[in-house]
Amino acid sequence: MADKQISLPAKLINGGIAGLIGVTCVFPIDLAKTRLQNQQNGQRVYTSMSDCLIKTVRSEGYFGMYRGAAVNLTLVTPEKAIKLAANDFFRHQLSKDGQKLTLLKEMLAGCGAGTCQVIVTTPMEMLKIQLQDAGRIAAQRKILAAQGQLSAQGGAQPSVEAPAAPRPTATQLTRDL
Repeated sequence: MADKQISLPAKLINGGIAGLIGVTCVFPIDLAKTRLQNQQNGQRVYTSMSDCLIKTVRSEGYFGMYRGAAVNLTLVTPEKAIKLAANDFFRHQLSKDGQKLTLLKEMLAGCGAGTCQVIVTTPMEMLKIQLQDAGRIAAQRKILAAQGQLSAQGGAQPSVEAPAAPRPTATQLTRDL
């Protein structure tokens, strides 16, 4: 089979679609990982990944598992575009008269592309983690408020639910960061 050169727009579209599908499939697992890692030892809300996902769905609904995904879904296409375009650029710079690249040069091109990708990925990861953790913090506040009301009432009367604190948006977190 002859080597076909795929156009840059086709690569960008394919990379963007693959990135969107990947983020959609893996995001709930990533959310659970982040929330489990950010727990304080004294105030463990979740005992396992499945416990975290179940409690997230119960307290925040199904779409609560995708808290912070908008940042990833928005930036995954430009992230892949940067990585693919940078990889092609570095491969072109490292090739001599269209000859096949050595393994070392392939690795250098990939390293250069990854370095360029980090420029987009790092701020995106920071925002994603902050948005994911906002749900865990809200759940902890809710539990602490309920415990405080029960102890203040002697546990005899039903507690009135505390008003939920507004969750931060990606724009607010970007300003804060």
